[in-house]
Amino acid sequence: MSEIEKNAPLFLTTKEVADLLRVKERKVYDLAAANEIPHRRITGKLLFPAQALRNWIDGDDNMDARDRPNVLAGSHDPLLDWAIRASGCGLATLCNGSRDGLAQFNAGSALAAGLHLPGEDGWNVSAVSGSGSRNCVLISWAVRKRGLLLSNDVARSVRTTSDLKGRRVAQRQPGAGAALIFEKLLKDASLSESDLVLCKDRAHTESDAAAAVASGEADASLGIEAMARRFKLSFLPLTDEQFDLLIDRRSYFTEPVQTLLTYARTPEFLEKAEALGGYDLTDFGSVRWLSD
Repeated sequence: MSEIEKNAPLFLTTKEVADLLRVKERKVYDLAAANEIPHRRITGKLLFPAQALRNWIDGDDNMDARDRPNVLAGSHDPLLDWAIRASGCGLATLCNGSRDGLAQFNAGSALAAGLHLPGEDGWNVSAVSGSGSRNCVLISWAVRKRGLLLSNDVARSVRTTSDLKGRRVAQRQPGAGAALIFEKLLKDASLSESDLVLCKDRAHTESDAAAAVASGEADASLGIEAMARRFKLSFLPLTDEQFDLLIDRRSYFTEPVQTLLTYARTPEFLEKAEALGGYDLTDFGSVRWLSD
């Protein structure tokens, strides 16, 4: 490796990417918004991983010829996060939302992604199949209870999504599955974000959302039952969501992935899921979609 390559930045700015692609910065923002280019939002700033960007520029033809890093991207799930640590599988996590996870996976920056993206025909399948993902399998992790995490001060007065009007709400980052679900819930309740008092800082994980309510920063946030129990919050269930793992087919048989999936069938794992609450593992490990 040359000295230039050693000193090259790990992330590029929007302007640097625009110069590299010879397009206007507005075009780069549009590509990122449509998840057509590998990117990350770090402390609210849009950055582009240099290696993933080079792979994206080179095209998907090189995807199968290189090893994916031992990274699980996508949405945060407390049971999955715990299982990764408890199993000692060696996977690193990059939790920045489902759509970011799908983009990272398609760019080759992760060997798997956790997803809970709503679609007209259910969860995740249409989003994955429509993204052009190749040589991968979508397997069921769990069905989770999702609803409103509520502070004790408002628990009695918030019985539906409509009752959030005028309340302080911790919102999730754009592209997160929870953000997409919340957007639909607001629409069904004839509300918009302007009807809410939105917290300044966005919650990037399920834990962040619950912590915002527990600390008094917010009256409510969309979250899962497991986090309501952990932070001793009131919980208003609204939907059952499917949380899946999108896994590269070759990586599926590697030691990190197999160690994780094997551990997820042990009594210890099942006991942890029961203790967290809000999880249905009936279909764990079943194939929900397989690429061509």
